[in-house]
Amino acid sequence: MKLYAISDLHLANPYHREALEAMPSYPDDWLILAGDIGETEEHLQFALRTLGRRFQHLIWVPGNHDLWTLPTGAGELRGEAKYRRLVSICREHGVTTPEDPYPLWEGEGSAHMLAPLFLLYDYSFRPADIPEERALAWAEETGVVCTDEYLLHPDPYPSRAAWCAARCRYTEERLRSAWAGAPFVLINHFPLRYDLVRLGRIQRFSIWCGTRRTEDWHMRFPVSVVVYGHLHIPQTVIRDGVRFEEVSLGYPRHLTGSIRIEAFLRQILPAPSDGSG
Repeated sequence: MKLYAISDLHLANPYHREALEAMPSYPDDWLILAGDIGETEEHLQFALRTLGRRFQHLIWVPGNHDLWTLPTGAGELRGEAKYRRLVSICREHGVTTPEDPYPLWEGEGSAHMLAPLFLLYDYSFRPADIPEERALAWAEETGVVCTDEYLLHPDPYPSRAAWCAARCRYTEERLRSAWAGAPFVLINHFPLRYDLVRLGRIQRFSIWCGTRRTEDWHMRFPVSVVVYGHLHIPQTVIRDGVRFEEVSLGYPRHLTGSIRIEAFLRQILPAPSDGSG
């Protein structure tokens, strides 16, 4: 019994949906879905139906794409209401969400508590000499503007930063009260540390990538592994003895030739013998 992870399936693309349907089964194993499954409820439903038949259990956290409200007409859910609707869909499929009790992993290796999180971002992933009120303008200077600015609404919070602050406070309390002796696997769509965000030509996209509120969570709490996505740069990084796993699939260009989605599954537990996923 192993624990795998993947994120950023972006199922709006039909090629990704076909590739997902072609995946083999892992009937004894669990799978983490670390956000950005797609942009609609139908994308999420498709992923949960398809992967729910292939894995023993699924654990889900939302990404920014999942929370978008597309301009398709009146009556579309926004912000917190959209998030709660996605949680409801996951629960209908028996999937663990950030609103559920943290499950205890008792598969191969030592026991771990799996903690799915929903934390968002607050524009604090920026250089120290850029004040908060200039963060958006600083990114726009290089032509970088995240689509979240138009499609990810924070209702009923006044801003995404305020929603992020509320989620961090809520999650910190949950982590403090939930610990039962086993180390945590923290699971979030966005990276928990600014130094993990290395985006090359679009470096200023960093302001939409997380919050400095979580920089030391891997030390403040008893954490073994941190799982995240969003960056589309799969990697294994060690910080202070804690393993950080970026588990993105990404965009269609990443599935080329004979490469299949299962090649992107990252083994989280037990820890791979070479120290990486």
